[in-house]
Amino acid sequence: MRRVIRASHVPCPIDTSLQNLPGDPSLLIYTNVDMDRDKKATLMKAASKAVSLCLSKPESYVAVCVMDGLDLIWAGSDQPAAIGTVTSLGSINLTNNKRLSKEICSLLADTGGIPDDRVYLTFFDVPRENMGYKSATFAG
Repeated sequence: MRRVIRASHVPCPIDTSLQNLPGDPSLLIYTNVDMDRDKKATLMKAASKAVSLCLSKPESYVAVCVMDGLDLIWAGSDQPAAIGTVTSLGSINLTNNKRLSKEICSLLADTGGIPDDRVYLTFFDVPRENMGYKSATFAG
């Protein structure tokens, strides 16, 4: 039986002041866990929803990349671990970051058996002029 993972573990507040900001939130995850195609696709889809909910951005703006089966050690051990980055135009703040961190750690535990004490996530709030899209930047 295939297990479906949903990005609904933690309710994320919607800050309506950020709703109209164009942005391209992205999540990059690097892990030493080998995932089959279905497991990775399930993780990426759930992570996309989590990023959208937690950062109050339309999911159509969200990009997710998971690179699995990599050489990665943590504290000298090759036990399951992951590192990742979240990048967004706005919406990076303590409340959103904590909720998204909890959500992503839960998804990684469910899909890859990665304990939350072996996951680092770094959050970047990028100025509009420092993010490119459609042969330009979001600043113009």
